[in-house]
Amino acid sequence: MVRACDSARVNANPMNTPNFLDRYFSISARGSTVGQEVRGGFATFFTMAYIVVLNPLIIGTVADKTGQFLGDGENPNIALVAAATAFVAGILTIIMGVFGRVPFALATGLGLNAFLAFGIASQMSWEDAMGLVVLEGIVIAILVVTGFRVAVFHAIPAQLKTAISVGIGLFIALIGFVDAGFVRRMPDASNTTVPVKLGALGNGSLTGWPTLVFVVGLLVTAFLVARRVKGAILIGIVGTTVLAMIVEAVGKIGAQVPDGSNPNGWSLNVPEWPKNFIELPDLSLLGQFSLFGSFAKIGGLAAVMFVFTLMLADFFDTMGTIVGVGRQANLVQEDGTVERTKEILLVDSLAAAAGGAASVSSNTTYIESAAGVGEGARTGLASIVTGVLFLLAMFFAPLTEIVPFEAATPALVVVGFLMMTQVKEIDFSDFETAIPAFLTIVLMPFTYSITAGIGAGFVSYIAIKVFRGKARELHFLMWLVGALFVVYFALEPIKTLLGLG
Repeated sequence: MVRACDSARVNANPMNTPNFLDRYFSISARGSTVGQEVRGGFATFFTMAYIVVLNPLIIGTVADKTGQFLGDGENPNIALVAAATAFVAGILTIIMGVFGRVPFALATGLGLNAFLAFGIASQMSWEDAMGLVVLEGIVIAILVVTGFRVAVFHAIPAQLKTAISVGIGLFIALIGFVDAGFVRRMPDASNTTVPVKLGALGNGSLTGWPTLVFVVGLLVTAFLVARRVKGAILIGIVGTTVLAMIVEAVGKIGAQVPDGSNPNGWSLNVPEWPKNFIELPDLSLLGQFSLFGSFAKIGGLAAVMFVFTLMLADFFDTMGTIVGVGRQANLVQEDGTVERTKEILLVDSLAAAAGGAASVSSNTTYIESAAGVGEGARTGLASIVTGVLFLLAMFFAPLTEIVPFEAATPALVVVGFLMMTQVKEIDFSDFETAIPAFLTIVLMPFTYSITAGIGAGFVSYIAIKVFRGKARELHFLMWLVGALFVVYFALEPIKTLLGLG
């Protein structure tokens, strides 16, 4: 009787009742804590903060057809693009945290921004090009609201979804090695059968202090992860950055330069103590887009083709990221679906339109969110932390520029390993599924494209089923998606046939 009374008093104690924050984000239910979410939010931010610097270098340094740069200037304005990039990433990531309630961060999509800069803006003004991005986002949002995008997401076989996750793991590991300079592109691949090489010399020898910093950071981070140390990835990033600052202070190494005169220098940022800590952001770039201006400039058919291309790449890159990061966060259910899929996809779709409206290119869910998940993040609270840090980055831009690739990329390699461990869930004795899964996995890093890997997996899966007389097993949406991928891969011949090439 005493025990029953004691139990009643414990259950009635409000201190033992989950608070609103815990209930809303399901922190305890997902096996997380507020501390884990905060650490995860920081880890994700530091892993993907490079986009605040990298996006301006891609879209801010390219003139459109009229000769103008973003912001209608005759010269690049990197600070203008950086401020808008951080602002949009911060707002959208917070919205994902509050509405999607998952640890997914958003920012300008790499690949999409390059296509926009070099493939679209060269044929029209930047305002017109950004208008196409807004249209693409609106179309995808409609597909989400009508349930079509979620239906496609659920129609994909579970093992192909696992292959997507594994492929992304290899992809981000390769990104880490390349961005750190550990693996480098051959300057003239036409004279050799080797497209990439180890180190600056390409003879199997690693040179340069930045490369050593990367190696030390990778070994230390891997050791911390192996020992299950809490905050291992974040500790690795911060510790490696401190080491890089010490090395730079002593050695005065400097940055890599485009002419190749300092191949052993730092990439992206030189880890020096900044001269200025706070800068007021200029957000005048927001709203500089023309929704239908491109139709008048290049014609309706060409504009529709551009929107279609943007939509395909955005559509499936996001799907792969959600599956990969969601599986790592234990958010994927037994049937292969992800919790709150519709909400996640809706935020991601609106992010594409918002990125165009802010003139920073389409925003999308980032695979670097896996770094935060690796730190234990399981809920949207981590995304709110990441989003707030992006907003702060607008004011403390100099601080975000002291982390070189060599200090941030060890985290990507380790996270790539963590995602790669899921390969055991693929039944490689079933060749009908194993071959498409294999193509999905290997083509992502080999082509440097998540979309290419997913497309190859889908098309080969459908083809094998048809050749084996099992076409009836295919969901009708798989047929539709497969056809779209065929169009995607054959886009250049189609444009030539239509006189658009």
